[in-house]
Amino acid sequence: MKRIEAISIIAREADSQGALLVGNIGYPSRELFAVGDRASNFYMLGSMGLASSIGLGLALALPKWRVIAIDGDGAVLMNLGTLATLADQDPDNYLLVILDNGCYGSTGSQPTCTSRRADLAKLAVGAGVSEVKVAATAGEVRSDMAKKGVLVVKVEIGNADVPVIELSSEEIIERFMARSAPSSPSS
Repeated sequence: MKRIEAISIIAREADSQGALLVGNIGYPSRELFAVGDRASNFYMLGSMGLASSIGLGLALALPKWRVIAIDGDGAVLMNLGTLATLADQDPDNYLLVILDNGCYGSTGSQPTCTSRRADLAKLAVGAGVSEVKVAATAGEVRSDMAKKGVLVVKVEIGNADVPVIELSSEEIIERFMARSAPSSPSS
């Protein structure tokens, strides 16, 4: 499955759940913007490795909201501590989706450790995450999007030909804050 296909499924599921959605930096955020821009999406334009932490912070600060974060294998490898913190806090309203293509896709597709021996699902289990799933097909991704914890999605190497995000970082944060400011999604 191509990464943009997985992102498209995640975006549709997040929209149907009324969830806040945090997108990883680089091409994953660009692909998310291209397939399903909405005010409830927060696009990372910097801070590699922190989409998972930002998503977890949102889930803890806004417990009435469903929060989904999309991160990449390289980004999570840069911030493995987020898995232990996720396990420790164990929020029911948070799902971390790790798109694992075995490379740093936005910087030239240099291989990550997951292309060889590292296994992010096993690392999440070892960190104590209560629910960890692995998906490789569109159907598996769809069926696991209502869960909490960590979902590792195996995707092919390659970036979709999508334009850069046409919003400034200020516009992204302002519209996201306006959308998530109410204490509940129905407000």
